[in-house]
Amino acid sequence: MLKQEIEKALTVLKDGGVILYPTDTVWGLGCDATNEQAVAKINDIKGRAADKSFIILLDTDAKLQSYVKEIPDVAYDLIEYAENPLTLVFPNAKNLAKNVINADGSVGIRIVKHDFCTQLIQRFRKPITSTSANISGQPTPPFFDDISDEVKAAVDHIVDWEQALKINKKPSTIMKLAPGGQFSFIRR
Repeated sequence: MLKQEIEKALTVLKDGGVILYPTDTVWGLGCDATNEQAVAKINDIKGRAADKSFIILLDTDAKLQSYVKEIPDVAYDLIEYAENPLTLVFPNAKNLAKNVINADGSVGIRIVKHDFCTQLIQRFRKPITSTSANISGQPTPPFFDDISDEVKAAVDHIVDWEQALKINKKPSTIMKLAPGGQFSFIRR
């Protein structure tokens, strides 16, 4: 069943669509992070400002160099030793849709440790966006059943995996990295 769900989601992503999918944190809205039109669809679904940046997901830290100009060595240590999901905000993003990147040129990247996400990204061979599955300004839904019908109706595909799971997952910790390796917490 996992393989079938990955295939369905893969088809939607390749066609520039938006998926509603489980992650290592909360349920997310995802699309091809290199496709500006697909990213714009998520902003429309969420009713959020087009200038708000996204978190992108990768399956391995070996792909960081494809999307960030300079990676401080400390980033690899932080990723390796993080006990909970960790998003790192890197300066100087590259090879991504313009509307994924923050106004200052930075991008938030999380290396996922979640079967569905990892396999999907490996197969897709590109990063996918991850933003909470809610209308902008509303609370982040902790479980699939809490996601609004409005959001569910607006996506191109709802992944049929972990929908009944009732583990209370939280959004990731977010740390901002400077080129020299200094870091600060944005969200703990």
